[in-house]
Amino acid sequence: MSVVLVNFRGTDDTLEAIKHLGLLDWPADRLEIVVVENASGDDSAARIRAGAPHVKLVESKSNLGFAGGCNLGVKASTGEYIALLNNDAKPDAGWVRAAVDRFAESPSVGAVASRVLDWDGKLVDYIGSAMTWFGQGYKPLTAQPVPNQPDRVHDVLFGTGSAMFVRRDVYDALGGFDERYFMFFEDVDLGWRLNLAGYRFVYEPASLAYHKHHASMSAFGSFKESYLLERNALFTQYKNLGDEALAEALPATLALGIRRAVARGELDSTAFDLRKGADDGPTMEVSKQTIAGVFAIDQFVEQLPSLQKSRAEIQASRVVSDNRLWTLFGDTDAPSFQNDHYLEGYDNLVNAFAVTQPPQVNRVLIITGDPLGAKMAGPAIRAWNMAEALAKDNLVTLVTLAGAEDLSAPFAIAHVRPGDDRAMKKLERESDVIVFQGLAMALFESLRKSDKIIVADIYDPMHLEQLEQGREQGAVQWEKQVGDATEVLNEQLLRGDFFLCASERQRHFYLGQLAALGRINPANYADDPDLTKLISVVPFGLNPEFPAQTKPVLKGVLPGIGADDKLLLWSGGLYNWFDPKTLIRAVARLSETHDNVRLFFQGTKHPHPGVPEMGIVAESRALAKELGVLDSAVFFNDSWVDYAERHNYLGEADAGVSTHYDHVETTFSFRTRILDYLWASLPMVVTEGDHFAELIAAEKLGVVVPPTDEIALADALEKVLFDEKFAASTRRNISRVRKQYEWQSVLAPLVDFVAAPSHAADLVASGAVRASSGAAERRVAPRTRKHGLRHDVSLFVHYMRTGGPQVVAKKVKSRLGRRFK
Repeated sequence: MSVVLVNFRGTDDTLEAIKHLGLLDWPADRLEIVVVENASGDDSAARIRAGAPHVKLVESKSNLGFAGGCNLGVKASTGEYIALLNNDAKPDAGWVRAAVDRFAESPSVGAVASRVLDWDGKLVDYIGSAMTWFGQGYKPLTAQPVPNQPDRVHDVLFGTGSAMFVRRDVYDALGGFDERYFMFFEDVDLGWRLNLAGYRFVYEPASLAYHKHHASMSAFGSFKESYLLERNALFTQYKNLGDEALAEALPATLALGIRRAVARGELDSTAFDLRKGADDGPTMEVSKQTIAGVFAIDQFVEQLPSLQKSRAEIQASRVVSDNRLWTLFGDTDAPSFQNDHYLEGYDNLVNAFAVTQPPQVNRVLIITGDPLGAKMAGPAIRAWNMAEALAKDNLVTLVTLAGAEDLSAPFAIAHVRPGDDRAMKKLERESDVIVFQGLAMALFESLRKSDKIIVADIYDPMHLEQLEQGREQGAVQWEKQVGDATEVLNEQLLRGDFFLCASERQRHFYLGQLAALGRINPANYADDPDLTKLISVVPFGLNPEFPAQTKPVLKGVLPGIGADDKLLLWSGGLYNWFDPKTLIRAVARLSETHDNVRLFFQGTKHPHPGVPEMGIVAESRALAKELGVLDSAVFFNDSWVDYAERHNYLGEADAGVSTHYDHVETTFSFRTRILDYLWASLPMVVTEGDHFAELIAAEKLGVVVPPTDEIALADALEKVLFDEKFAASTRRNISRVRKQYEWQSVLAPLVDFVAAPSHAADLVASGAVRASSGAAERRVAPRTRKHGLRHDVSLFVHYMRTGGPQVVAKKVKSRLGRRFK
């Protein structure tokens, strides 16, 4: 962790901040403090060097402002994470650790915004961000008493430069702060660009700091502050808004800037009206506050060539839409200046240009039957990644039917208990598109009767799965389980507007089932002869980067597995349709000639409480014990590996294995554990007969063996573990193939469908549903004026809810002070 502070004629504050950094709950050998002495023109450098000899002092030859000073400090730092701390701020002991814990949650977290209070911890400095439609970022509730409600983790547009964290690689990729800003709004601009690039800026209230809030501009004149704020807001809006939004907002922004400048100088803009007969002299006295607004626009014009280049780069690389990002803007309809003349003009502009109307964005409901938390199985992982992908352009709510831990995400998370149709109906009404997997439609009447656009994720052929899972239940129960699963799937196939399956094999299978149900018909075929608008292949996916190991978990840790042993990993769970017994026998055979071979079954207890431990688990343990290899060559994890920890297990493995029997479930299955092996570049040994066996054989990613062939399996294991040349070759092939399974690629059909959703043509033609295109049909609520009695009443309610009577009293006092001064 590298903490960067910028000092400009504030050495006492800087030394105090350094003292507090020494009190952090964070290892001193993992903390680097960089102080940029920003050409104070005094003895600051000498005092810092003497008072804090352990810090890295960087002396700038000129005052680079906050933006340039921070960039200079970051350039001199070495940490994986960059912490920016104002020199007149002090961190709480847990400031760094809370931020690092939040980064560890996901590589998509590019920055963490700290909670910042005033020096005494009584007033708000930063607890969230907002953005006006004219490009000025602001911090809601600043200088107000700390709200009564508990704070919560949530995504924000930007953090405050007084206390925030950024991943180094993200900061470098974005080019750091824009040094054209000098100071003010550089943190707003960085956060906006970070969000556009697809990273999350997460507000973490446990990462706490306190800020003195010195009036650093008072010695230079408030008009210069106004100039920088006006100019930098124009820079920010111009660079970051998309083409359509900018075309709507920029004319009104420029006009409002002039109106604000006139109002600040208390000028009469009708003074030059010929009918007024005013003084015809060549000059007039004008406030510097007015000139500040004019100069800001002029400098915006001056900088347009370089800003145009920056804009082109930002817009070309953005991956998040304006429509989606608008949800992070908060209350955009915030005038930011109170003056009757200004507010009249403000209303005229927003009514003429409609710049405060929220963009239309699809509301997507995603439903999984699995729990969301540290331990997630395949269905939850798939639903989570769908939510992440769709949240870049849509408002997404991810619903779990089995419970959710406290997780931060760029989308809403909700828990609805099976059968609670009242709760599900509310979510259904608020959605335009519903994506579900498993039994959701069977469990909720509101989904069965919904007229919303329905996407059924049928990547798991549950009726084929039940042929194996129900086998040991007896003939009557077996028949019932398969029949129930078939009925559930048929109901989904009759109602769905769009279907997702995991492979071309599955697609062909489901096309047959759809045909039997009458869904392959002229209405659906007419404009879609390949029927990809009805059913598309969306396999399970993997993340683009395999992370570095964060801690040892098996080799040299688990008794019986040495640091140099050859480790075979069975990723995922043990179910009855797999064949672990042949694998255990093959490992026992191989151990006779290689005493350093170890097999680890990664999951035996499914994280979903409704999924029981299957009989094959006990049978496998018994066989390993019988063969004398239990806890010596074959090991079982008694639980389930945390989702965020699985890379540590994969990273220690030398090869991945998956063995199964030859039956119809295998033929149409999609073994997601194979994707873990691809992700970790592990050579594989698998049984023939499924989609991935064909891929592994064709692309030379490992060895494919016949079902239940112990000798062939033992030979294959020996080859991938001990033939270094072969293993190296497979890893090279895997690095080539794995890209086609990255989430961004595999989810493209779903993302494209939700971008322009529609009901299936045959359902519309039959009258089962009416034609719908999602968000485009919703009405926009009328705007309320930001001044007058109605506005004052809404403000009273808002401040009473968020801050209580103290905040209301302070706001009233402030309003009266402005009115009667």
